[in-house]
Amino acid sequence: MKTIYTRKHILIASACLLAAAALLTACGESWLGGDPLGRLTEDDIPAGSLEGQAFGIYAGLRSEGTSGLPYVAIHNIRSDDADIGGGPGDEAAAAPIFDHFGYTKDYWLINNYWTNHYSLIALANNLLAAADSIATPTDLTAINVAEAKFARAFAYFNLVRTFGEVPKIDFPIVTQDQAIVPKSTIPEIYALIDEDLQEATAVLPLTWEDRFTGRLTQGAAYALQAKTYLARSNWSGALGAAQAVIGSGQYDLSVPYDMIFREESENSRESVFEIQAVYTQNNREMGITYASRQGLRGAGDFNLGWGWNIPNAVLLDAFEEGDPRRDVTVLYSDSVNAPYGERIPGGLDRAYWNKKVYTNPSIRASAGSRQGEWFNFRVIRYADVLLMAAEAANEIGGESNIDLALDYLEQVRARARGANSGVLPEVTTRDQEELRQAIRHERQVELGMENERFFDLVRWGIDVETMHAAGETSYQQRHRFIPIPQIEIDRSGGVLEQNPDYP
Repeated sequence: MKTIYTRKHILIASACLLAAAALLTACGESWLGGDPLGRLTEDDIPAGSLEGQAFGIYAGLRSEGTSGLPYVAIHNIRSDDADIGGGPGDEAAAAPIFDHFGYTKDYWLINNYWTNHYSLIALANNLLAAADSIATPTDLTAINVAEAKFARAFAYFNLVRTFGEVPKIDFPIVTQDQAIVPKSTIPEIYALIDEDLQEATAVLPLTWEDRFTGRLTQGAAYALQAKTYLARSNWSGALGAAQAVIGSGQYDLSVPYDMIFREESENSRESVFEIQAVYTQNNREMGITYASRQGLRGAGDFNLGWGWNIPNAVLLDAFEEGDPRRDVTVLYSDSVNAPYGERIPGGLDRAYWNKKVYTNPSIRASAGSRQGEWFNFRVIRYADVLLMAAEAANEIGGESNIDLALDYLEQVRARARGANSGVLPEVTTRDQEELRQAIRHERQVELGMENERFFDLVRWGIDVETMHAAGETSYQQRHRFIPIPQIEIDRSGGVLEQNPDYP
């Protein structure tokens, strides 16, 4: 359920924004590529405020680049089963880049993605440096350090998947010249990710008390660790990390699929890692743009967002006959859509929209906004963890692991099936290749529009053939990575070199 925030929570969150502003300013004005977020310095942060710096990291997760349109464009619009959407002007500017892979070295979405991820890294590095200076660290100090290391691992995992080799900055930036660092190799970046997540999994708590709902947990760290292992085909590592989440007893599939993406199901037993948003008529500082950038693009009462990131026929056709998840994933123009009984107008720019950001009309009214700034971003769900475990077990092979893979896969399909035994029959094949294809299919339909598909195709090594089959013949293997923003290369004086595929 959505956390009910008391005055104390609002004060804490406001302190989080101030801490973020202070730490980013201390880093120097230009190396992050944006204006300073305030005029505070670290001296303005009260003594003993490591916890405040930790809250600053959560503010960093709410940035546009880490939970808004740049994230969605890079992680999902590039896939075979989604399109740019938006209006005609958006399509003219961005479709050649994200739908048709005409990457540019200077585009605001890509620049933002880079800047905001390195801003998050800066927040983490500053907390870690502050923690090192504490003479008598407490258990809470260790937890704050683990939160910072999770955030840094999350940021670097996104960067290394998106750009390939990137600068490794694992220290606080005091002067601007310290930020001028050459690229590190992909294995070097993953080594830092592994080290950070090993500490995070060892220290983060299983749960938090209710007033801290949404803070990072051990389960979130293990789930992210599983993802990083899958990206490198480390099947045993991925299985072990995913099973740590499964065996924790903290998560399940008790939320029906058609309830997962409603506001009342935020931070449910399904949620492993969820970026928190709070937005009311009296508090508009802690919202995020995840839903507003993707919400239905209409007029009047149906001006719900920018309309970017829409499903296409490839995704619609991927669902098996009668799969209830299709109508939870796709919002249809010119039709009445459950669960709120709203009739979506006809004559809109698009026939389909992302229903997983479809907001409750009563909350729109109470918040004084139609843009969904209060809507949490579900980054990792428990179903994703089960499918990661199923994939890893199948790839390891052997009878007992095939049993595991089939069990994990069936748990996901059973929840989707619900009471309708006539759809989504249980997968029973014990052939490794057939089961591999079944798990891959399940990831596409279970996690449709949830920012997993593009990187799944890449790590499976089938991105080129899949894109070509979807009619995107311009896609080549080099398009796995995006060029580094030219503004960052210029700022470094040439120390930072462009990806070799983009001279």
